Amino acid sequence: MSRQLTEKDKLSIAEMLTRSRDAMGEIEDWSQEMLDRLVQAIGWYAGNEQTFTRLAYMGVDESGIGNREGRPAKRFKIQGILRDVLRQKSTGIVEEDPEKGIVKYAKPAGVIASLIPMTNPALTPPVTAIFAAKARDAVIFSPHPRTAGTTSEMVEMIRSACHAVGAPKDLFQVIRNPSIPLTQHLMETCDLVMATGGKPMVKAAYSSGSPAYGVGAGNSTIIIDETADLDIAATNIRISKTSDFGSGCSADGNILIQSSIYKEMIKALVAEGGYLCNEKEKILLQKVMWDQKGRRTFSTIACPPQQTAREAGFTIPENSKFLMVDNHGMIGKEYPFSGEKLTTVMALYQYKDFAEALTTVQRILANGGKGHSCGIYSHDDENINALALVAPVSRIMVRQPQSKANAGSFTNGMPMTSSLGCGTWGGNITNENVNLKHFMNYTWVSRPIPEDRPDERELFGEFFGQKVEKQ
Repeated sequence: MSRQLTEKDKLSIAEMLTRSRDAMGEIEDWSQEMLDRLVQAIGWYAGNEQTFTRLAYMGVDESGIGNREGRPAKRFKIQGILRDVLRQKSTGIVEEDPEKGIVKYAKPAGVIASLIPMTNPALTPPVTAIFAAKARDAVIFSPHPRTAGTTSEMVEMIRSACHAVGAPKDLFQVIRNPSIPLTQHLMETCDLVMATGGKPMVKAAYSSGSPAYGVGAGNSTIIIDETADLDIAATNIRISKTSDFGSGCSADGNILIQSSIYKEMIKALVAEGGYLCNEKEKILLQKVMWDQKGRRTFSTIACPPQQTAREAGFTIPENSKFLMVDNHGMIGKEYPFSGEKLTTVMALYQYKDFAEALTTVQRILANGGKGHSCGIYSHDDENINALALVAPVSRIMVRQPQSKANAGSFTNGMPMTSSLGCGTWGGNITNENVNLKHFMNYTWVSRPIPEDRPDERELFGEFFGQKVEKQ
């Protein structure tokens, strides 16, 4: 990973880019029906149960993290992406506004450098490929070195899908022996970068000189008020926290519980498989999860709670599904449990009134995860509205399992994706769920309309005609 970029490396990327552009030229005039058939083929070749399960297992085995049994269920995300893109236009006229005289034409974004995280080596490539194929883009995938085999195999399945419908296979290529210098050069020479992964990866993408979509860190924080159905909340939190052993940035990290229902909520979480650590166990847990410089250790990322406990030096029941620590209101860099944990561990907090809950959410997100997401279990619309007004996040899930809902689900209207923008809060250019529109350029055609010029009195309001003096 520390080797220098060679002339051979540069030539390799240049050749891949040439093949990508040639492949794009071959589908430049494809009809919407032909593009839709292509994305359906990609969806099936990559997302059929047998293929995706095999590669989902392979990704866990290669990386050493994640839930081998649960990972195959991520294939349903591919179905959601297909649902969304098949309902949209991506060639020719895609939008008209006769009143404003505007017509929009969709064009490809170009050759995309797609950086693949080790947490989703089987899922992210087909998601990106479906969006790209629909938009008539080409993609060069740069895998995480730890899961390069899984990503390469998935890209081969995507290439086979192209062949099946007469599309050029070189629409999708992969760097088989990735390195930091090679990936950096790819980002510098492509048309657009899609960076899904850790902070260093996203920072590199933004500094590459090419347009880039990156994502921010998560630290999902959940409020539970006295109007919540505690059993449903506990079930959803367990689903979210244990999905792929908490590897996702959307996994519930901090649970804020109204004081009057705190004990009852803890009881409901325990019934769902939660294990509440005592103070001694909490100290042991912190020592094994973070090093002396506060950096997250790899050995306890995205693993069963029993493994985390063993690493820390204590044991928990075999039927436990996640660990809980009472964080006693401790928030900040010196209290790592208030940050992103990336495993089956969550921090618990109490609040007396909703104003305190809102302040606590803001403090936690200022410490980590700003821009990403939070959630609320409440049937009080005033509380939901109050959270939405002040929370510095791009998405709030109401009464939903966060890690299953943020990126779109079949029971909410969020765009399906595997990349969650966090806006300027998280150092990203977008705070949307990255979807088809981000893979396209648009040509705006403007025709004359009747003059739309308001009277100056309307425009300037009470200030019209006032004498202006420098103060």
